[in-house]
Amino acid sequence: MRIRRLLDLETLLKRRSYFLFGPRGTGKSFLIREQLRGKALIIDLLRSEFYLRLSSAPSQLEEIIDAGEKASVVVIDEVQKVPLLLDEVHRLIEERGIRFLLTGSSARRLKHGHANLLAGRAARAEMFPLTWKELGDFDLHRYLRFGGLPRVYLSEEPEEELDAYVRTYLLEEIQAEGFIRHLPPFNRFLQTAALASGELINFANIAGDAQVAPSTVREHYQLLEDTLVGFMLPPWIKSKRRKAIATAKFYFFDTGVTHTLAGTKQLERNSDLFGRSFEHFLAMEIRSALSYQRSRDPLWFWRSTHGHEVDFVVGGRFAVEVKTKARIGERDARGLRAFLEEDAVRRHYVVSQDRVERKSGGIEFIHWETFLSRLWAERD
Repeated sequence: MRIRRLLDLETLLKRRSYFLFGPRGTGKSFLIREQLRGKALIIDLLRSEFYLRLSSAPSQLEEIIDAGEKASVVVIDEVQKVPLLLDEVHRLIEERGIRFLLTGSSARRLKHGHANLLAGRAARAEMFPLTWKELGDFDLHRYLRFGGLPRVYLSEEPEEELDAYVRTYLLEEIQAEGFIRHLPPFNRFLQTAALASGELINFANIAGDAQVAPSTVREHYQLLEDTLVGFMLPPWIKSKRRKAIATAKFYFFDTGVTHTLAGTKQLERNSDLFGRSFEHFLAMEIRSALSYQRSRDPLWFWRSTHGHEVDFVVGGRFAVEVKTKARIGERDARGLRAFLEEDAVRRHYVVSQDRVERKSGGIEFIHWETFLSRLWAERD
C-alpha cells in the first residue's frame, strides 16, 4: 500500500534549512529517500561509517560534502547523535549558503547539551504518525486501537509491531542513551501516564501510583516531551467571565503506543476508553494539521473551575468539544455555550459521530469527518 505523505520536503527546503523532528517510526528516513533521493546528499548517522568519522572529527563534514555528488541540499539524519556537528552546519550555512535538512527523533541531547541550534537559520518542521488525510480507506476503530505508525498500521500483526516498538525504543533505547538509570520505576510511570493520557496532570497521584517522587514524575514527563513521545496541551487561561484551571494535560504521540503502554487488550465501541481514544485521535489530527500547514496558531484546552470544559481551542479560530455519541443533543454543548461568552474564537464546534449536522445558537454540530475535511482544507 503506497501512502503519499503530506509533508513536502522539496518545497520546505527551497529557501532555507530545516530541523525535521519526529518520533522514531513515523517515516522520516523513508520520506527523505522517497522525496530527496538524487537531489540531496544524505548523511545517515545511524551508519557507523559516518557516525565514527564525524563524532571524532566534526570538521570533516565539509570534506564529506565536497567529496559527494554535488547537491543543493545536505541531509544529516539523526543529528542529535553528534550535536557538535551543528557548529559546522552553522558555519557552512553562513559561508557557503548550503541548505541543510537536520533530522532527529530526540531533542534532548541538543537541548541539554547546549548544542548550537543555529540561531534562527533553520526553521523547525515535524513528522507525525499517519493522518486521516493521508489514509484514503480510513478505519476509525483500527486507528484508535493501533494508532498511525506506518509499520504498525500496514501490518497484519499490529499488536506485535507495537509491542516491539515499545520494547526496543521506549524502554531499551531510552535507557541505552542514559536518560533513565532504573528501568522498573520508569516502566511503572509509563503505564500510569498512559492510563492518564488526555487528563489533567496530577503529579502527586501519578507519583503515588508509579511509586516514585513527584519531582521524578516531572522529570519523566519532560523526558517524554524531549524525546517526542508525547506533548503537553496547555490550558487557555484568558477567561474574563469564568476563572480557568491552569493545569496542563499530556497526550502520547500515538493512540496505539498509548494502549500498548496502558496494557489495553480490547477497545469496546461504547466504552469510556473509546471516547478518550477518539478525543486523543482528534488532538493528534489538529496538531498535525497545524504543523503541516505551517500555522502559528497555538493549541489549548479550556476548563473552568466550575467544570465547564472545551476539549480544544485553536488560536482565535475555533473551539471544539468532542463527543463519541451517534446522537447529539443540546446538553452536549454546555461547555461550548459557556465558552461562547468569552468571545474568544470565530467558530464553535461539537464534533461527534452524529451524521445529522445543524447549527444552533452560534454552535455547529458536525460529524467528525466533516470537521477533518474542513481542518485539512484550512477552512474554519
